[in-house]
Amino acid sequence: MTYKMDKVLITGGVGFIGTNLRQELDKRGYNTWICDISHSNESKFIRCDVGSYRQLEKTIQKVQPDYVYHAAAEYGRWNGEAHYENLWLTNAVGTKNILKMQKEFGFKMIFFGSAEVYGDYDGLMKEDVMETVPLKQMNDYAISKWVNEMQILNSADMDHTESVRVRLFNVYGPHEHYNPFRGVVPVFIYRLLHGLPITVYKGHKRTFEYVKDIVRTFANIIDNFVPGEVYNLGSETQYPIENLAEITLKYTGADKSLVTYKGEEAFTTRFKKADSSKAQAQLDHDITISLDEGIKRTVEWFKKEYHVGG
Repeated sequence: MTYKMDKVLITGGVGFIGTNLRQELDKRGYNTWICDISHSNESKFIRCDVGSYRQLEKTIQKVQPDYVYHAAAEYGRWNGEAHYENLWLTNAVGTKNILKMQKEFGFKMIFFGSAEVYGDYDGLMKEDVMETVPLKQMNDYAISKWVNEMQILNSADMDHTESVRVRLFNVYGPHEHYNPFRGVVPVFIYRLLHGLPITVYKGHKRTFEYVKDIVRTFANIIDNFVPGEVYNLGSETQYPIENLAEITLKYTGADKSLVTYKGEEAFTTRFKKADSSKAQAQLDHDITISLDEGIKRTVEWFKKEYHVGG
């Protein structure tokens, strides 16, 4: 392996995408560190709550990173409603702390944003929609992610910090552990593998991106870092949630009687159609794993991780 000179820190590095990203960066030879509010026995790990200025300052002083992938966040719509204090402390105060550190230490930052910032918009989600269409974010999580982007833009203007923002859609795959607030893929897989019922809301369509494809694009950002840029990392195909349920039933072997179908879910965008052409052109973004193959691989990981399903 050829080792690179750059030091990289991933906040939230014990989490789902952070874990996969670290594997990708290590494979490319970066000197990669992770920090997280959770404990870990990983090498090059520092326990740190980004909402604590002192803890983050000690982490940055120790690592002295060239790049920070800021993945640490409280995730999810209903999680943000149930635990809004945690959401705003981690997402808003945590990002402000990162920006203060960025001003002092001069590292470049790649921010993990969300397609939730597009709110109630049903059209093709191009990055500049935010500048041309009056959008309504539909929950505290979505609002916090848009606040984060505004914090980053203001910091660039005031303090000349250099950041790239990335808007993620429905990323799924290995290392995403189940909890009731996670996305639809791990919830469907976990519950069906355990013989638990799921609810499918009709009339909603989503793109789905396998995590290995996404972290490859994330890692490419270092090679083409353009301060101020914002990228959608979506896929070309939208799937009805009913299709996702069918694929998950196939690979879990669960009984169809576990699925209840209902009408549209309130306070939820019906369609999320991403325009990722900029990332395709500038970052070599490419979704190579189909939803069928991705769900198959993810189900196999869940079976091993949770010792269930044969």
